[in-house]
Amino acid sequence: MSEVVKPRHPRGLSVLFFTEMWERFGYYLMLGILLLYLKDPKGGFGFDNREASDIVGTYLGLVYLTPFIGGLIADKVLGYRKSVILGGFMMAAGYFLLAVPRTEAFWPAVLFLVLGNGFFKPNISTLLGNLYDSPANRSLKDNGYNIFYMSINVGAFICNFVAAYMRNAYGWGYAFGAAGIGMLIGTIWFMAGDRHIRHADVMKPANPEDMPVKKVVWLVILPMLAAGALGWFIPGSIFGSDSTDAFIIACIPVIGFYVHLLIKSNQEDKSRIAALLSIFAVVIVFWAVFKQNSSALTNFAETYTDRQISPAAADVVRPFGMVQELSARPDSFPAHDPYFRQLKSADGEKLMTVSPHPYFQNLPREKWPEDSGKIQLVSTEIFQSINPFFIIILTPLVISFFSFLRRRKAEPSTPAKIGWGLLITGLSTSIMAMAIYTTDITVTKSSAWWLIASYGVITIGELFLSPIGLSLVSKVAPPRLTSLLMGGWFLATSIGNKLSGVLASLWDSYNDKANFFWVNFVACMLAGSVIFLMIKWLRSIIQKHT
Repeated sequence: MSEVVKPRHPRGLSVLFFTEMWERFGYYLMLGILLLYLKDPKGGFGFDNREASDIVGTYLGLVYLTPFIGGLIADKVLGYRKSVILGGFMMAAGYFLLAVPRTEAFWPAVLFLVLGNGFFKPNISTLLGNLYDSPANRSLKDNGYNIFYMSINVGAFICNFVAAYMRNAYGWGYAFGAAGIGMLIGTIWFMAGDRHIRHADVMKPANPEDMPVKKVVWLVILPMLAAGALGWFIPGSIFGSDSTDAFIIACIPVIGFYVHLLIKSNQEDKSRIAALLSIFAVVIVFWAVFKQNSSALTNFAETYTDRQISPAAADVVRPFGMVQELSARPDSFPAHDPYFRQLKSADGEKLMTVSPHPYFQNLPREKWPEDSGKIQLVSTEIFQSINPFFIIILTPLVISFFSFLRRRKAEPSTPAKIGWGLLITGLSTSIMAMAIYTTDITVTKSSAWWLIASYGVITIGELFLSPIGLSLVSKVAPPRLTSLLMGGWFLATSIGNKLSGVLASLWDSYNDKANFFWVNFVACMLAGSVIFLMIKWLRSIIQKHT
């Protein structure tokens, strides 16, 4: 009788785990402070909320648009390991450029980050999927992606404490520099573990019906760049801003490429591609809501959330980089209305006023410091660590929950998990609407527990959807198109991320802020319903090919 080999996770998982952890450390450190940096009138650029949210959304969109290109180049030319290394070094350069406090360095830095992520992101996920292609560990692929997903959140949790400490103690530039150091550590770790992942770097042979790389460049990439430039320079704006016009128009050739891929594929591949593209289209809504943690929710934490802690508590958490100190002494600040909208003159110039820090605008006077004293606050970026904290805590519970259901043959299908993830995400936005109903945010601040509760619920939705989506692409995509369709997943993420900025830039247009969150709630409920309407068709395709 032959011995049964117990499935085990490949050793390369630890290599990819810590590589991704350090990459996400840098990414989320930068993202956690980007809106604050752009809005800071003292050490940053002094943009208003609409401008800053638009830039954050555009960056989030672009950083997930380029994986389409990076996945294509890796699939056909470079291979996955070289692409990851190239992307890692490009991103490190981008973070170091951000540390230079000049607008001339800001946009080149963003370019390096956007291109570097394009090479890094789809290909490390493809390597992970390839590690689990052997019969001995194929059954562990979903769990492997969940473990890998936890690495993202270990880095995302730690980074905000480093960001808060660096920017409070030394300034914005040192915080961005720390992100660059983290990216270098991750890339070097990846290179050191090469022997454990080399066998997973397998480039799939092309099929006759595949579009050649040169044709993709001429028919997709160059038109994408030209369309983006056209959208930017069109007089006025179609979708609210030049950057949004450029992004949406630039996406059209890329979306056209995936439609062409579907039409020209053979019959066996067609159903697989169609199922994935359908899921990609729906999960755009998830990312449009989820990524508002970098814009609308960061803005809510900064201006509408009671972040004050006692001096005794501040002494305990100060070594962890959590404390921001503010004096009520008047200084020159941008003038705001009761909803923190920047006031402008008739010719569009931003008005300034001599007043205490804007944080005091809706803080009851009894909570102000006496005379020349200071109040201690939890730094705004620390709220960005709530979501990864919950993921670290809840990931083992969610894995155990699905394992429990699997043993009883009651586990939801992958599409059902995605559908439930969207519905749960919608519930998280309703919590924020409740926060508005229970607090007059023009005269007092909302309890931090509302924001914490919302993050807790949306984390459950994320765990149902995001790691499962990566695993789904790896399992269902035709083997020779895995990285390319992984790029399609990130294209959907990209469009959703950009939409998150578009939605967040509308924040100031709502006097009743609860309506802002109800719009997100309705969008999630509709998207979840669409998944459940398609579930029978999706389940049949996925079961056939997994």
